[in-house]
Amino acid sequence: MTAALQSPPRTEPAAKAPSRRKRPRTHPLRTVSPVSRAFVLAVMTLFAVYFLLPVWWLVVSATKGGGEVFSGNGFWFGEDFALVENVQTLFQAQGGIYARWLLNSLLYAVGGGIVSTILASMCGYALAKFSFPGREAVFGTVLAAVLLPAPVLAIPLYLVFSFTGTINTFWAVFIPSIVSPFGVYLSRIYAASSIPDALLEAGRMDGAGELRIFAMGVRLMAPAMVTIFLFQFVAIWTNFLLPSLMLADTSLQPVTVGLVGWRELQGYPIGYSTVVTGALVSVVPVVAMFLSLQSFWSKGLATGAVK
Repeated sequence: MTAALQSPPRTEPAAKAPSRRKRPRTHPLRTVSPVSRAFVLAVMTLFAVYFLLPVWWLVVSATKGGGEVFSGNGFWFGEDFALVENVQTLFQAQGGIYARWLLNSLLYAVGGGIVSTILASMCGYALAKFSFPGREAVFGTVLAAVLLPAPVLAIPLYLVFSFTGTINTFWAVFIPSIVSPFGVYLSRIYAASSIPDALLEAGRMDGAGELRIFAMGVRLMAPAMVTIFLFQFVAIWTNFLLPSLMLADTSLQPVTVGLVGWRELQGYPIGYSTVVTGALVSVVPVVAMFLSLQSFWSKGLATGAVK
């Protein structure tokens, strides 16, 4: 008797999993409804008008005569276009002291901006490319200093400079201006991302000193350095509290402190139109600096935001 051979059960092939169709990816901006887009555009327009209205008032008021600044429509030109006469009166008032204030502001802002940029770049480069004990603690201290409001330090700085006998001198405003924690922060981020370690190793193998290697890295850090200089220039130019505390001599004051002193004269002997014209002229160097360095600072700021 022979055992009947049984054929193995036939197994059905496994059913294929249904393939998922890939949905076509749409551009994020195309998914926004027209109502939302119109709302965002309206809000942005409202804020733009809010910020530009004071500037427009300043430009219009500087073209008016002495008796028209606070009369009529404040946001439109007066009967006479007196901008040239107002500028002439501005630079002749009190023996031409406004030109001295402009020169003081340029010395404080340009000198302080250059020195603070160099110091911040060197500190940021060292924090990014050198390993030493306590490096992260130092960087954490720098970050804490970025969050610290500058007016908080005004009174302690006044006490320190009063103890050293440098109150009412050029150095009482210049020395605090060369410190920039934000510059150190941005320099470290930019140096870590833009300067390769191979460049440093190649320079050391060729026998170059650390200062020469840093000079090579400065070329790669140029956009960040321009950004630091521009931010520090604006911060020093618009600073009011520190110079008003440190300086009593009007010939050493920057333009911000001098204009406030004119305004406190209640319109006599310096008219309000002269004060308004002085405010408009004081904005011109800042705008010129922003426009001339626009390509550099926008690139450096974008790199800091991404990293």
